[in-house]
Amino acid sequence: MTLPTFTMRELLQAGVHFGHHPRRWNPKMNQYLFGIRNDIHIVNLEKTVPMFNQAIQAVHDVVKSGGKVLFVGTKRQASPLVQEYAERCGQYYVNHRWLGGMMTNYKTVKDSIKRLKDNEETLKKAAELRLTKKEILKLERSINNLTRSLGGIREMNGTPDILVILDTNKEKLAVAEAGNLSIPIVAVVDSNSDPDAIDFPIPGNDDAIRSLELYLRLLSDAALSGMKAQMASSGVDLGARSDLPMDTMMAEANATPETTPKA
Repeated sequence: MTLPTFTMRELLQAGVHFGHHPRRWNPKMNQYLFGIRNDIHIVNLEKTVPMFNQAIQAVHDVVKSGGKVLFVGTKRQASPLVQEYAERCGQYYVNHRWLGGMMTNYKTVKDSIKRLKDNEETLKKAAELRLTKKEILKLERSINNLTRSLGGIREMNGTPDILVILDTNKEKLAVAEAGNLSIPIVAVVDSNSDPDAIDFPIPGNDDAIRSLELYLRLLSDAALSGMKAQMASSGVDLGARSDLPMDTMMAEANATPETTPKA
């Protein structure tokens, strides 16, 4: 399957080359910076292009081999985009607060997800159970809080096989937990980031909405490409199934026995 592509012009138009003020820089990013213009560090896009392509390939390969991708972006401008593009490619996401131990203590998270589902079932039977308005309100608040934190991973069933992180400074806990579990990380690294713990760094702007949307679109396309490759390798006729909605195709792909080792 064809991997998603992009041009240098697209990166420039999205403002990927704009870093932060020099006083905020991380010296470890020096190798990825072009210089300073108007008191702003400029990212060297000639470095970004091949590294972004490597990240795209990594996401594609993980999904092709039956793995799970977890998109992480909890800051305000990233939150709605993370949900939109993760759902678009049938993957998982955390777009609000990262809960400590979300991966390293997954059993506790799994218990919370079970509580969410149990609360939803109880709410459906509110009339049958003759719940009071106060009890219903309490259930609704619990469901809303749990959905906000866990809604994007409620069907993940285990730790992910690769993380996509949009801001390594904001998501330090996610980076640390992935490192402890040896889970590969694809991440945008701005001029104030530490790229050392990132397996597939993408040097670029981690704040501008246009930049974030470009990263997410291409990486979600890579996941879709991997999913199609997985289905094709298992003998699914994609042409015959093109009328199916994406969630149905994703469910079928996940139900298919793996034919290649995970990346």
